[in-house]
Amino acid sequence: MSRFSTSGPSQRQLRVGEQVRHALSELLQRGEVRDNLIETTVISVSEVRMSPDLKIATAFVSPLGAKDDQAVIDALNRNARFIRGRMSPALRQMKYMPEFRFRLDTSYDNMAKIDELLRSPEVKRDLDNEEND
Repeated sequence: MSRFSTSGPSQRQLRVGEQVRHALSELLQRGEVRDNLIETTVISVSEVRMSPDLKIATAFVSPLGAKDDQAVIDALNRNARFIRGRMSPALRQMKYMPEFRFRLDTSYDNMAKIDELLRSPEVKRDLDNEEND
């Protein structure tokens, strides 16, 4: 039986994930990836989740203003090996350079749906009834 909880990421995973997120954001901002779709799209990196062994980095990104979000994700995944190579100088303290995987970040969409639900007339009516009691 382990003393450590496996309910969530460790402090090390969180710290390294944040370092990778910063380095990846800077790389994309500098326009080092030579892909027309990536170069012409503003990409927001909202989170990077590291595997427990720190060998896989899953980056959750939001293409801003893109017509086809999935096409941007596919382009990033096609260029993942190139990105991995370009990240080496920024992450030289790491023993192994992680393999990059890109996923579409849907958290903003989920927050918008929750906000819409909370502003619906049914919820307002229920909240008004609670305040009157």
